Amino acid sequence: MMGCRKPNPVVFLDRDGVLAVEKSYVRSREDLEIFPYAGECVKTIHEKGYLAIVVTNQSGVARGYFTEAQLQEMNRYLMQETGVDAVYYCPHHEKGVVRKYACQCQCRKPAAGMIWQACRDFDIDMADIGNSYMVGDRASDIQLGQNAGLTTVLLESGYGTQRLEQQITPSHICMDLADFTRNILIQG
Repeated sequence: MMGCRKPNPVVFLDRDGVLAVEKSYVRSREDLEIFPYAGECVKTIHEKGYLAIVVTNQSGVARGYFTEAQLQEMNRYLMQETGVDAVYYCPHHEKGVVRKYACQCQCRKPAAGMIWQACRDFDIDMADIGNSYMVGDRASDIQLGQNAGLTTVLLESGYGTQRLEQQITPSHICMDLADFTRNILIQG
């Protein structure tokens, strides 16, 4: 039928605490410690018909801890090792020391700029976005998901419920990404 398209559901994933060990500011590819189950989880996400797209705040660029080129190298490594479809990142922070990145923006979580950009780039049906997920370990991840109309999942494998910056109510709480894929994605 002309004019119809199959929706592309997405599992949006934070990086640190979800696909990789939370280490505050990861400054190089060598420091990026990917969970051993991350690649298998992304494979399961794909098998269930979802795209796997990373959306991550990386204010270390604005703070001068690492360059955008170093971040892009980490992103390529993450994609290679896990099979995620794309990595969107926000290098900005209003209190940054690198002038180019020291600003307020619409991409820093919990703003939904990275989600909307991914939807444009991957032709994701905005009317069907509620069938997609935002999986993260921080309050800003859950707020981002709620701002974008996604089903939200808080993981305990990073900051989790014990270190939330503020009170939030996710749709689900899981131990880690493997728990999410096994008990929510596969069951759903």
